Amino acid sequence: MKTYRLYFIDIVRAFAILMMLQGHFIDTLIDPIYKDSNFIAFRIWSYFRGITAPTFFTISGLIFTYLLLKANEKKQEQTRIKKGLRRGFSLLGIGYLLRMPFLGWINGYFSTYFLAIDVLQIIGLSLILIILVYILCFKKTYLVLITTLFISLIIFITEPWYRDLSIEWLPLFINNFFSKINGSVFTLLPWFGFVSFGAFIATLFYLNQQKKIFKEVAIATFISLGIFLILYSSSVLVFLSNLFKIELFLAAANYNYLFTRLGNVLLYFALFYSLEKYLKHHLILKIGQNTLSIYIIHFIIIYGSFTGIGLKHFFEKKLTPTTVIIGAVLFLFVVCLLSFLYNKKKVFIFNKIGDVLKNLRLK
Repeated sequence: MKTYRLYFIDIVRAFAILMMLQGHFIDTLIDPIYKDSNFIAFRIWSYFRGITAPTFFTISGLIFTYLLLKANEKKQEQTRIKKGLRRGFSLLGIGYLLRMPFLGWINGYFSTYFLAIDVLQIIGLSLILIILVYILCFKKTYLVLITTLFISLIIFITEPWYRDLSIEWLPLFINNFFSKINGSVFTLLPWFGFVSFGAFIATLFYLNQQKKIFKEVAIATFISLGIFLILYSSSVLVFLSNLFKIELFLAAANYNYLFTRLGNVLLYFALFYSLEKYLKHHLILKIGQNTLSIYIIHFIIIYGSFTGIGLKHFFEKKLTPTTVIIGAVLFLFVVCLLSFLYNKKKVFIFNKIGDVLKNLRLK
């Protein structure tokens, strides 16, 4: 089966990471008096910021599963699975590492806050779970398609059941994956649902993208399904509640942010897939391919990983809208530049190590 490079994936990743960076910068440093829903600019910014995390999780599941399926086609799935497991566990480790207050520990201050879960840990664990789903589905593409869709729907519909979940009898580092009570920013539920839906989309792409006018059909589907989820998913849940007399559907409809956010994500996909050939610039693609280093660098600069001294330490809740917007633009530029320099240096170092090892083998 012939497959093609999906440039729009890197474009979406670039957009999502830049939105995440500016969101963290502005939310952390702007004076709270400007966080007023009476300001239309704040309402618009807040709405689109709310789409960032769902987009990031969905696109993560999409790209990982797509590469896994391509590896299966090339009989390289074992290598991809091993690489995926290493990636998953490394993301878990980096997520914890970024929150470790080494300077505080040196000074005798100890806290369990570093065990709080953030985006990297959830993505890392989600990649491991996607691999598990793939294996349990006997590596059958159509079974993966059905299973990932089923998982996503179940997670989204049952959100009222685990909304305030806290499993106190579990060790803290495990409980934090399911509860925000101890400071976790993200939890496995519902966010794995977005990763799983990304895997579902990846499977559809893999099975159908060699067909004629696939791109046009995919864009039209993204638009129509996205609009449907935003406007009508709550009504469908209410209808199902009345039809089957199941209160869970009604509870999900009354706080239906998951399906609506998924609809927003699909509209993003439609937009960037439509503009793929215009946005296929090497700089945009480079940003999309370096999201991990960009995330790590931005986290260190804003929150002061390891030392506790970052922009938050000096400017938390102090900046005006004008200052914070200018600062956000400069912040995006600096973080991306540092990421490019880091990756360039990393490649140079690895190449030198490779040359040394090669010379040693030849002697």
